[in-house]
Amino acid sequence: MTRRLRADPMTSALPVIMLTAKGMTVDKVHGLSAGADDYLVKPFDTAELVARVSSTLRRNKEFREVSPLTGLPGNSRIRREISDRVRQGVDYAVGYIDIDRFKSVNDRYGFVRGDDFISALARSLHRAVVAVGLPPAFLGHVGGDDFVIVCAPDQVRPLTSRAVVDFEKAADTLYDPTDRERGFVELKDRRGTIRRAALVTLSIGVSLSDAGKRFTDPLEAIAVASEMKTVAKSQPGSYVAVDRRRGVT
Repeated sequence: MTRRLRADPMTSALPVIMLTAKGMTVDKVHGLSAGADDYLVKPFDTAELVARVSSTLRRNKEFREVSPLTGLPGNSRIRREISDRVRQGVDYAVGYIDIDRFKSVNDRYGFVRGDDFISALARSLHRAVVAVGLPPAFLGHVGGDDFVIVCAPDQVRPLTSRAVVDFEKAADTLYDPTDRERGFVELKDRRGTIRRAALVTLSIGVSLSDAGKRFTDPLEAIAVASEMKTVAKSQPGSYVAVDRRRGVT
C-alpha cells in the first residue's frame, strides 16, 4: 500500500507512519524501504504516537517549503522567523534582495543558466551570513531571484557589502567571455530591434525594527523592505536602500 501511495503523484508526499506488531529489524527495514517516514511497534504509548505524528507532519511541511534549487526555506518559514523575533522583543532588520536585469540572463542564455545565477546568489548570501557570525542571521528564498535575510541591524552593512562583492564576482564567471568583456549582452526584442542590457547587479531593500517603533506584523516588515528594494532599483549598480523613517541608521 505504501509503495502504491508513493507511486501516485497525488499521494507521493503523504506522510506515512507504520504502527504494527512486526518488531523484527528486517520488518522495520522493509517498512522504511517501502517509503514509510517512521515505524512504531506495538504495544505503543499514545503520547509517543502523537509526538511522532506531530514531528512527521512538521518535517513534511518544512520539506515542502524548501526551495529545490537553493535548499533554502520559503515564505512560511520567513514569516515565522520574523514573528519569532517580534515575540522575543529584539531589534532586527529584514533585507529583500533580487537580481537586477535577471530577465536579460534568461532571455540571452535560457533558464538553465538563469538558475546558475540564482544558485550563485544563494551561495554568496550564505557565505555572507556565515561571515557576520553571531547572533545567527536567517536566509530564505522567496522564489525566482528573490531572497530575504533577517538579521540584527548592525549586521546589515557587513552582510550586504560582502554579498554584493561576492555575487558580482561569481556572476562575471557565468557570462560568456564576449559578453563579460564588453560589459553587456545584446538582445533582440519582438520588433527585431537589438537592445543592450548591462551585466547583473543586486538591489537590496532593508526595513528596520527598533525600540522606538516595532513592526508587529511580519508582512509589514517585508512590505517596507520590498518598497525600499524598489528605491534601490532606481539607483545605478548594486545598491542597498535602508528605510530611515524609523529613526535607525
